[in-house]
This record gives sequence, C-alpha cells and structure tokens, in this order.
Amino acid sequence: MDIEQIGKYEIRRLLGTGATSSVYLAWDPFNQREVAVKRINPIFFKPPHRGRLFRQLLINEASLAGKLKHPHIVQIYDAVVDVNDAYVAMEYVPGGTLEPLTQSGKLAPFERIIEIIFKCTRALDFAFHNGIIHRDIKPANILLNTVEGSDIRISDFGAAFQATGDVTQIANLGSPAYMSPQQVREVQIDHRADIYSLGVVMYQLLSGRLPFESDNNYNLIYRIINEIPPAITEYRPKIPESLETIVRRAMEKDVERRYQNWAEFSHDLTLAFRNCARKPDQPELAETEKFRFLRTLPFFSQFSDAELWETIGFSQWDQYKSGTVILKEGEAGDHFCFLFEGEARIKRNNALLGMITPGDCFGEIALFSAGKGVRSASVEATTKVRIMTIRGHALEHASDACRMHFYQAFLTVLATRLSLASSRIANFEV
Repeated sequence: MDIEQIGKYEIRRLLGTGATSSVYLAWDPFNQREVAVKRINPIFFKPPHRGRLFRQLLINEASLAGKLKHPHIVQIYDAVVDVNDAYVAMEYVPGGTLEPLTQSGKLAPFERIIEIIFKCTRALDFAFHNGIIHRDIKPANILLNTVEGSDIRISDFGAAFQATGDVTQIANLGSPAYMSPQQVREVQIDHRADIYSLGVVMYQLLSGRLPFESDNNYNLIYRIINEIPPAITEYRPKIPESLETIVRRAMEKDVERRYQNWAEFSHDLTLAFRNCARKPDQPELAETEKFRFLRTLPFFSQFSDAELWETIGFSQWDQYKSGTVILKEGEAGDHFCFLFEGEARIKRNNALLGMITPGDCFGEIALFSAGKGVRSASVEATTKVRIMTIRGHALEHASDACRMHFYQAFLTVLATRLSLASSRIANFEV
C-alpha cells in the first residue's frame, strides 16, 4: 500500500530502499520545502533488541542536528523515534548517490573525482573537529547535488562515533568492503578509519572496481587484513600516478603509514588538481639519482649514507608543471620540501619575496611554528620542477640519528636566513 504521510510530512514518492530503511521525497507543509524522510522499516522493530539498535541509529543521527552545519554535510531537520515508528527528516539532495559513478562504463573524469573526494575530506575534517567519526563512508552515503556536478553532501551519520558527548559507538556497523583493517578487527579506531574508507571510495571511482571483492564476508575480511589491492592502473591504465599514490597512502593497512589527518589528504588532492597530475611520459627518478642529489646538498653534509637512504625511503618525489602552486599562503601543512630541479618563486600577498633554485629547502617554518602549520607564503613553480617532500609525521618516526641531523641542519638554515635578513635590514637603514 502506498504511504501518503509520515508524521507531518506529505509523501510524494519513494527515492530508494536499503537493507533497513526506505527514503522518501516528501513535502514539509510547515516550512514549505521538500525534504527527504528516512524511515526504518517496521519489520526491524521485531525482535525488540533489534528495534532498540535501529532506534539508536536514528537517535544518533538526530542528535547531530544543528551540530554539523557544513555545506557538504546533509542537514538534519527533524526526527521522531517511538515504540512503533522511527524516522528522520533531512535536506533533500536531488542528484542521487555516487554509486552510478562507480560503474566501469560511467567513470567520471579525473578532475571531477578529485573535486568530489576533496569536498569529502573537508566535510569529514569538519566532523572530526567536532568529535565525530562517520564509520560508514561509502558511495551510497555520499550524495550529489546535481547528477552532472561535483557538489556533494555526506549523509547517514547513524553509525557515527562521537568522541565527546553522549553519543556512543555501536559495534558491528558499517559496510565491510569499505572498512579499514582496524575496523574489521573491531579494535579501537579513530578518524583514520574514515580516511581508509574514503580511499576505497576513491579507488572505486577511479577504477570501477572495489579493491577487495569476495562472495562472503569472512574471505573479504581476510583479504582486507592481509592482501595488497591491485594497482588501479590494471583497470584504468591512463590514471595519473599522483592519484594512484594518494589512494595507496589513504588505504595503507598500517594506520601509522596512512594519512594522519584530513589536511594531509586534502593537500595532496589540491596539488593533483592544480597540476592535473604528473605527465605520464616523465620517467621516475632512480634511487641512485636521488642519493647522488642529496649527497651534493650542504643540508645533508652530516648525514651518513644509511641516513640518506632512510631519508629517501620516507620522502615523496613529485614533478609539477610550470604554474603549479606547491605551497599556498594561509593553507595548513606539516611538510617541507627540497627543490631537485627547476625554479620556483616565493610570494606573500602577491608580492615577490625571492626565488628557489635546486637544492633549496622550503616550507620548514610551518613545521616548527606555533601557528598550527599555517603557511606564511606561497611557492609557485616558474618552470617544470621536481620536488622532494618530507612530512612531519614521517620525520617523527625516523631514527634518532637521522632526526637529530635534520634538526641540526634546520638550525643552520634558519641561522643563515636570519643573518641574510639582518644584512638586508642594515643595508636598508644605511
């Protein structure tokens, strides 16, 4: 029988059904607007213990109303949870879910995928800073504002874990194919579980395939914990290497090797979008070439050979075209870089501060500043450049000797820069 009304909401049509609920397009006569109403299917109120679980999901979601006001998070308007019924009214997002874009014949252009994932990282970062971990990131829970666009809303925070307040974690929830190894093991998780899940979504959007597939959950969980997913290039050979690198890092099994925060994830997506990725005809640098480069730099003069090889192991090497903004004034970042090849300029408030040439270090000030890693200037490539990047988290996990030599070298760099600045001031006063 067709449903004509749920509470005060006039039902217009069914939008979709899931394993436990149905979503309807409805009209709110009091606020004169369209809404989406998600209603738990009545069958799940029996037996009673299952009813309690699904009511708790709705309560979780409803409790976030007003707390997650973000342009890329679905807004919750209203909720009713009683003995015989449970539903939530929320913002209606007309473009549908990301699921159609995961089909091999309907994959989106790289730039659109980057923009979608970037907006997800910003929304989930906002949620994290409000103490909330989503725990069920998948294409079905990411909605498009328009079918052809890249404006998104993240939905379904029913399984969310709120680190502060009275919302508690509910076990055994989530979609196994998108779960991190830590989540399928049911060990304690943090926001890096959501980072892994969004990495799986990005993998699927780029390749049209899930990284791990199986006909039963037990085998799927084993694969998630123990196996390395196939390279995306096996399914889509022309994918830019930078996107493969981003997905691989987001999906690291070792949580300490994964992106440590949403800002890192967002930054790499920003670079990939600005540069439209590394050109495929550029060869990868040989390890020996990297070693020879580092050995020529005064910065690394006190490093042993073993420490140089260690540095190469935890650094990232990328090539960017002219015009790429490598660091942007006002953006957060906990990494620093060395210019291997080409030239770049330093600008603040659009004023030129100086030039960077091969061998120069830049970006390290944000790493040690008290300003929470906010960049005080931009660095823009003026030619094709090759950059070595080292992240603060990687440096923290380096050997004691390697880390000590980095800090000593930074002191030398800072002392030199202060001396040059003093000389310029003295000359200006004269």
